[in-house]
Amino acid sequence: MTVPFARHLQQHTTGLRVLRAGAVVWDDEAVHAEAYAADPQRYALSALTPGVPAPQRARVLLQLLLASRAGFGDAARDTLARVTRVLALGLAPADVLTVLLAVRRRRANHRHVTRTVLTVLLEHPHAAQLVRARRAVAQDCLEHALGRATARACAAALRRGERPHPDRLRSVLRPGNAALVPALYRHHDGTALVALPPAGGDLDLTGPRPATVTATNRGDLAATLVHLLRGGPTGELLPAVARYTDAAVAGLPRYEGTVALVLDDSASMRGYGEREWAVASQVAALRRVLDRVCARLVVVRAGGVAGRPGGATDLATAVLDALSGPVPPDVVAVASDGYENVHPGDLARVAAALPGAGVSTPVVYCQATFGHADDLTLRRPAPALPQRTFWHTDDLAPLVLWLLSHVDGPAARAWIGAELRRRLAAAEHALTLPARTSEGGPR
Repeated sequence: MTVPFARHLQQHTTGLRVLRAGAVVWDDEAVHAEAYAADPQRYALSALTPGVPAPQRARVLLQLLLASRAGFGDAARDTLARVTRVLALGLAPADVLTVLLAVRRRRANHRHVTRTVLTVLLEHPHAAQLVRARRAVAQDCLEHALGRATARACAAALRRGERPHPDRLRSVLRPGNAALVPALYRHHDGTALVALPPAGGDLDLTGPRPATVTATNRGDLAATLVHLLRGGPTGELLPAVARYTDAAVAGLPRYEGTVALVLDDSASMRGYGEREWAVASQVAALRRVLDRVCARLVVVRAGGVAGRPGGATDLATAVLDALSGPVPPDVVAVASDGYENVHPGDLARVAAALPGAGVSTPVVYCQATFGHADDLTLRRPAPALPQRTFWHTDDLAPLVLWLLSHVDGPAARAWIGAELRRRLAAAEHALTLPARTSEGGPR
């Protein structure tokens, strides 16, 4: 997965469409085909990157279904099969049915297509509702996967209480599935519309979030740091901070590279009232996580008085200091609340001038917020920089993955590959999916 393709996945949100005339409207098909050809496994795993919009995940699923897997080894087949299954059951059924209809229109009928169609129609947790809501589309997809005669013969046999040949439709013989195939050929009485079921899971693995955000319910690590910054007992809080940092980095790979963190330590980071220390605690949590994950972390402070937030912000100079250090960083991450109160616009102008000065090191902007509903209208000091917000402790691991995805180097590629495989296993667990083995022969 190249850096440009990673950015494309995050930014291109046009929906996939299948026209009545049969044409599949897929405006970036060539981009996906090229990325798949370069590295099929990394391409598939890239769909699990947090923040990738559903239309792009649907495109990845479509590419995985259209392409033959002939000549692939068992490891590659296993990875592609696992990602395909997670996407098929984790995406919204409307998106998945659009993908299956596109596969039907493209006349792709590999074994993994048949397997995926049966997975969606027979193993989805809301399969009955899905079939009722989109019976004609589901029937069309099933007949494409099995063949019209086979699908209809199986449905007829099941209606008569008979068992279809197990080699034809093994999945139907599982307990609870025998009623689903006949339902595809049963016209329901009445005119009531049946809504499609929701997505089967959260592929971003966001986790539960509070409906009402406070300074102390945005994750255990941030909450403990808030108490510490407010003057709580260090003897009790520092060990707790260490424990919660361990929990935040649990399972994350080790990055054998150098990251520079420009840490906004100006007066605005302290906040006031019920938000006091909330944003500063999240930035401090990010620093602790990066310090554990990265082999080398270079921290450059912008502002600060006697080790506490204070004074003015000068993010532009801090970025230049980070780039001119004795150890060239792989990436510069600017962590700030977005209030640039020294020469507003300096960071934007410096960032725009770096490529012309021969600086190729990526600079990314990590926007610390109090919650998910912050107004950021006046808090974008460099709109052209890649930007991602974070406000909860559970945002930190995805944030590290995002910022390292801007690095083009072997250490970053190894880290991203390991982390995406970890997220694949976590997504399978969240969807209660059993681990899959190799697929068998190509088709």
